[in-house]
Amino acid sequence: MGKKIDPVKYVVVAAVGAALYGFGGLLSIPVFANTTLKPAMAILALIAGLYGPLVGFIVGFVGHILTDTFAGWGIWVTWAFGSGLVGLGLGFFGAATKGAVEDGIFNVKEIVTLSVMAFATNFAGYMISAILDFILYKEPLNKVVTQQLIVAVANTVVIAVIGSILFKLVANRNAASSGLKKDKKA
Repeated sequence: MGKKIDPVKYVVVAAVGAALYGFGGLLSIPVFANTTLKPAMAILALIAGLYGPLVGFIVGFVGHILTDTFAGWGIWVTWAFGSGLVGLGLGFFGAATKGAVEDGIFNVKEIVTLSVMAFATNFAGYMISAILDFILYKEPLNKVVTQQLIVAVANTVVIAVIGSILFKLVANRNAASSGLKKDKKA
């Protein structure tokens, strides 16, 4: 964990990640009033999990605004903030797994950790969005809480399935890369 952080790299990753998450969010399946199943949540999880909480927040917040803008829904800052909070929370995945993916490891323990973190961050992040919608926009409480629950469950499933596949691919790449470095030193 004591490696040097290159701020330019993190800015570029945040920008590219926000674009991928934002435009990927346009590919979604409607499931409830203004609520969709977004496979792009796996992209948010991967980038946040690999690059940390700050990058995760930026990718979630800016990416959600991009989706809202280009989908023509109008910008829902409260829900963009919720996506930012999800990215922030998932940004602690690397620390929670002690850098397992960087070390080329992504097994059942990491899948369970990712799934639990996905549900916790989606539940908490979008609950804040729902409460803010109720307070700021006078949205019906039963509607926004229903949206929040659907989003939390749907996003958890997407992250647990598609996100796990993406993390496994990265871990496998890291394991192969690590093996090559060890072979070159020998």
